[in-house]
Amino acid sequence: MTLNFQEHPHRRFNPLTREWVLVSPHRTRRPWQGQVETSHPETVSQYDPECYMCPGNARAGGQLNPHYRGTYTFTNDFSALRSEAPQQVHNEHDLIVAQGESGICRVVCFSPRHDLTLSRMDVTDVRPIVDLWAAQYAELGALPSINWVQIFENRGAMMGASNPHPHCQIWATHNLPNEAAKEQGSLSAYHKTHGRPLLGDYLALELESRQRLVCEDQHFAVVVPFWAVWPFETLVISKRPVTALDELTSQERDGLAATLGRLTTRYDNLFETAFPYSMGFHQRPTDGKPHPEWHLHLHFYPPLLRSATIRKFMVGYEMLGMPQRDISPESAAEKLRGVSEKHYRNAWRRDTEA
Repeated sequence: MTLNFQEHPHRRFNPLTREWVLVSPHRTRRPWQGQVETSHPETVSQYDPECYMCPGNARAGGQLNPHYRGTYTFTNDFSALRSEAPQQVHNEHDLIVAQGESGICRVVCFSPRHDLTLSRMDVTDVRPIVDLWAAQYAELGALPSINWVQIFENRGAMMGASNPHPHCQIWATHNLPNEAAKEQGSLSAYHKTHGRPLLGDYLALELESRQRLVCEDQHFAVVVPFWAVWPFETLVISKRPVTALDELTSQERDGLAATLGRLTTRYDNLFETAFPYSMGFHQRPTDGKPHPEWHLHLHFYPPLLRSATIRKFMVGYEMLGMPQRDISPESAAEKLRGVSEKHYRNAWRRDTEA
């Protein structure tokens, strides 16, 4: 019997983490009687006097924000990391092991407007965010104590975002975090064997098959990775094998800004909601080494499963065995390709005004 990806249970290998994910496409036929989230109306004002990220407002730590008109960056008032933390190691018989972790946490406000998201911003407004990400990566990565710069966005209360104001976070650390360390090992091993970046070769396969391709331009491609765990997980990969944001040309930065808008708009349109996700860049470590094995990419991890009110939990077998998914990556890519890149709220507004 020939293995059918759309019908037969099978597991897929993730070459970035060297882990497996179980795919069970037949489970999409099961009825849903699990938890259904409450759908909240999307009524957010352009300015919120209680928001600690809006221009001119007091932050949680008491400092006043300037009346900024574009992007705005500040040190997190409740940072998870501190630059003065000692690097001391504690080890009891190799069983109780701890090490101090120093670092810096910053917040990046995308816009002074409280009601926007990346999906509802013009490319000309997203481009300065890309420039700021690149500048922050270079600035923080140049510090002797920083070896990894993690830029990430949690969008939506479902993903733990404490404030709806459009923003992301940057955590810069001395040591590579777990996921980065996994990728470092995999990328290094592949490059040592093949002499080429792993993601460059993988992207070539995806562009040839086009089964899991969501969208692309001359600079970036968006795919649902073959090994995806989350229902509509995507991977954004630069077509040119750059190792980090600081290597992008001006045209490539425009391309990244446009790609982010196209993808997040597709997400919103999929279930006609402000689609929740966690998104983050993975790029070369900042330890001063060239790292030719690295290839700039972004991971998007959205939890919504079948509608705006049903989401995916990581429980049971996924916590105790291995990750598992019901929707095949090919089906997820097909659904994302099938939605418009014109935001549904813009169409809704035109209909209402008419």
